[in-house]
Amino acid sequence: VQLQASGGGLVQAGGSLRLSCVASGRSARNYGVGWFRQAPGKEREFVVTISWSGGSTLYTDSVKGRFTISRDNDKNTVYLQMNSLKPEDTAVYYCAAVNTFKVPSGKIDEYDYWGQGTQVTVSS
Repeated sequence: VQLQASGGGLVQAGGSLRLSCVASGRSARNYGVGWFRQAPGKEREFVVTISWSGGSTLYTDSVKGRFTISRDNDKNTVYLQMNSLKPEDTAVYYCAAVNTFKVPSGKIDEYDYWGQGTQVTVSS
């Protein structure tokens, strides 16, 4: 499965962006999908993940209440709505997929397929 992330951009602190991750090559219906981010000079970190059905989600503490993940399996697309953005949210955001019916974890090594990343820059 191939993943294409998009929707990044430059936004002021307090603003919003919606990222999209479109899967192609095969249906992503059976895949859990996560979003990760990597800031300059830092390691890639987990942000949020969603199960194949959309029924279960897991967020890192720093984005709880501000970010919302959702998916539309008919469109093979996972969305990340980011509100109340902060300068510390600045990073390249990657979506990743894992073929599982279990609830995915935040462990990078669990994910088999990765998109190319989309830059999110939040100015103060």
